[in-house]
Amino acid sequence: MSSPDETDLRLLAAIADGLPLVPQPYAAVGAMLDLAEAEVITRLQRLCAEGIIRRFGVIVRHHELGFRANAMVGWDVPDGHADELGRRLAGHDCVTLCYRRRRAAPAWPYNLFCMIHGRDRDRVERQIADVTEDSGLLGYPRAVLFSRRRFKQRGARYHHAGVTGELRR
Repeated sequence: MSSPDETDLRLLAAIADGLPLVPQPYAAVGAMLDLAEAEVITRLQRLCAEGIIRRFGVIVRHHELGFRANAMVGWDVPDGHADELGRRLAGHDCVTLCYRRRRAAPAWPYNLFCMIHGRDRDRVERQIADVTEDSGLLGYPRAVLFSRRRFKQRGARYHHAGVTGELRR
């Protein structure tokens, strides 16, 4: 894997807030950077192939689509089983994000987390019950935190050599 060059970093910065909503978005990005559309596409394909960009896709603003019940669920599972339980949990369509973190015991003992979004709280609570049972998480302590207000939603951003971009590692 090669390191991104200055043009790659400028390209990543140019798309950090998303592609332009025009019929030819890669041509529009290229025009901003004085690059041909084909070069923009080739560079993005290479950055994906090299793992510098791990995902290239749409970030859906779920609230605008009517998904107003959003819950983060945390479980306290044995560390030796967290990876397997996390893979099971992540396999559910209703789980939009699943990750493992270090505990902050004693106040916060949870080490396995997921996010579930739904149109209403009752539906999300049923989904939590279903994924808990289906993933083998019954009997493990858990906490459910429903969002009350959204202040910000966007993809992750990273800074590299003074250039902002969507570098996902």
